[in-house]
Amino acid sequence: MGFPKDFLWGAATASFQIEGAWDEDGKSPNIWDEFCEQPEKILDRSDGRVACDHYHRYEEDVALMAEHGIRNYRFSVSWPRILPEGTGKVNEAGVAFYNRLIDCLLAHGIRPWMTVYHWDLPACLQRRGGWLNEQMPEWFAEYTGVLAERFGDRVKDIITINEPQCIIGMGYMAGLHAPGLKLGVKDQVIACHNLLKSHGRACRVLREKVKDVRIGYAPCGGVKIPEDEHDPADVEAARKAYFATTALSPAFSVAWLSDPAILGRYPEDGLKHFEKYLPEGWQEDLKLICQKLDFYTQNIYEGDEIRAADNAEGYEKVRYPAGHPRTAFGWPVTPRALYWGPRFLWERYRLPFMISENGISCHDWVMLDGKVHDPNRIDYLHRYLRELRRASEDGADVRGYFCWSLLDNFEWAKGYTERFGLVYVDFATGERIPKDSLAWYAETIRANGENL
Repeated sequence: MGFPKDFLWGAATASFQIEGAWDEDGKSPNIWDEFCEQPEKILDRSDGRVACDHYHRYEEDVALMAEHGIRNYRFSVSWPRILPEGTGKVNEAGVAFYNRLIDCLLAHGIRPWMTVYHWDLPACLQRRGGWLNEQMPEWFAEYTGVLAERFGDRVKDIITINEPQCIIGMGYMAGLHAPGLKLGVKDQVIACHNLLKSHGRACRVLREKVKDVRIGYAPCGGVKIPEDEHDPADVEAARKAYFATTALSPAFSVAWLSDPAILGRYPEDGLKHFEKYLPEGWQEDLKLICQKLDFYTQNIYEGDEIRAADNAEGYEKVRYPAGHPRTAFGWPVTPRALYWGPRFLWERYRLPFMISENGISCHDWVMLDGKVHDPNRIDYLHRYLRELRRASEDGADVRGYFCWSLLDNFEWAKGYTERFGLVYVDFATGERIPKDSLAWYAETIRANGENL
């Protein structure tokens, strides 16, 4: 069977990770600009001030995609480039940049997929409380409205928020990402709720202003994979574990941050732990949070094997054996995550599904022949895509796949120490060198996965 004939093959990036031009043309600082200034927060003490300089080199990057048959490009918009004060006056120079990018994409036959928010909150709004401020849904709606009005004539595929789990879990709980907070459970619950309301407000604004819009949402979460997929008990244990909400925090839960948006309710196990922290009137808020979505995506990189167990949870995690393969980042290589993740998510949410991010950090460098050979990445993508194809063949409504990432880039708290790109970037000169994996991906696109 293979992938559907109209399967969407793409690549993804995020504004702060590639754009640079951190203070050009009226852009104000975002929370990551300020986080990078704090000592010891970024592994290599770097920042995103130049990054890949995509702001000035976007035409080169778009041409690389077009040359290699990538016809779908997921990118995000920098909120402080559009609204330097977070709300209020629109920065026309920022709008002009994204107009140039979108027009360039369309001229090359590439469909733009816009992410409204990929972590670069205006620093001025963080000083007003960020996701803890109950006004956040209105700020987010105003910002989304500007994008709808300025770009909605050409951009029809829009994802509201990228990885809410990391926004709250890494930024408000663990303190490892901007804004670097370590808050208690009550504040985490409030922040999650405000984020979900912001998603709902954005959906309403997009429906109002872009009549033919297609709206998606891009959470994340490590997949739970049955140890023995032919054992119904292990399959059920993995399903239960995947959607469980633990008492420790709601921040990394798949269900806590997707059930309200799609099913219109918080998961029962989560409410047992966290209902006492939800704001007054939260039940009424669910009407706002739950909006019609045209597709659902997840960023999936890895997972844990789970087996049924005779304990309170009914499942237990299986330890990977010594020497289990890992990426340069240290993440386990678990191709079946791209089978069981899409399958479980399709079963639960019944929305057309896409992988909005998947990829691998490798120890890439320019070799003596002047090229970048990355057989590990090719093997990784081959294995994962084969499992995604299997999920499609077994009935999950899988519509597309966006490889992370088009370019090597600023990898958040890891700085420039991790390379996820299909294209190598020399950060000293800005030079782009297509890796072997880009040619392999181009062939996979051409064959629609039949080469797998």
